[in-house]
Amino acid sequence: MMKIRNAITEFKPIQWALLLALAWPALAASSHAQTSANAIQVPDWAQPGSATHKQVAPPADFHRATRNFAVPIGIFDGQSDVGAALVPSSASFDPATNQYTISSAGYNIWYTRDEFRFLWKKMSGDISLAADASFPIAAPPHDRKIVLVIRQDLDDDSKEIMVGEHGTGMVHLAERPLKDTDITDMQYRIGGGLIPDGMPQRIGIEKHGDTFALYISVRGEPMHQFGPPIVLAFHEPFYVGIGFCSHYPATVETGVLSNVVLENSAGKMN
Repeated sequence: MMKIRNAITEFKPIQWALLLALAWPALAASSHAQTSANAIQVPDWAQPGSATHKQVAPPADFHRATRNFAVPIGIFDGQSDVGAALVPSSASFDPATNQYTISSAGYNIWYTRDEFRFLWKKMSGDISLAADASFPIAAPPHDRKIVLVIRQDLDDDSKEIMVGEHGTGMVHLAERPLKDTDITDMQYRIGGGLIPDGMPQRIGIEKHGDTFALYISVRGEPMHQFGPPIVLAFHEPFYVGIGFCSHYPATVETGVLSNVVLENSAGKMN
């Protein structure tokens, strides 16, 4: 120990300068990473609802530019972090199992704007889109959602129709009828006396002209329409795809969509 201490004290100023220059990149990177982590400021309105907190709509005119990636994945032509969640998201595709794994943060797909990872294809005409939905990460029930979406554009406040399956088992057919307006929906809670502790195994959305309908299969039975449709007109082309939102503004979780079927026709739900 004495030899080491003596060697250190005998360093000349120029040697100390050289040592600092060599070590600086690592020190700077570590400092930057810590600063970046500390720099994530989550607005109070974006925190999820709890016994002591109510999530509310974002402030008027609050938007963040979507991050778009011209990276095809499976049957989809591109990917987007709609609304640019505070931490990065990711997606992968396993062709052997036809399985998409999407990991994303995002406070919600709701109100006047959205935050979620979206895998999309630009399309026109009628659409049949369906997928098996599952949540591989065990967690208390909350509003994380796997979604099938038809959007007019990739902005965070786009006009859209979506089918969502929540971590609680609830499914819904929802619409944002105009850009930068609140979403409204029809909610269905699959459970209780109807199907104890159940949630749909497979969800789907069908576009037939200007009519959009929710389809489900709870236990492997043929896909069937669930509830009344929504009528909404889109300009062509529009964006069709799948996505996931953790419902936490800075916490990444994961949703899995398997056996995804996308047909450019109505009546092809399976």
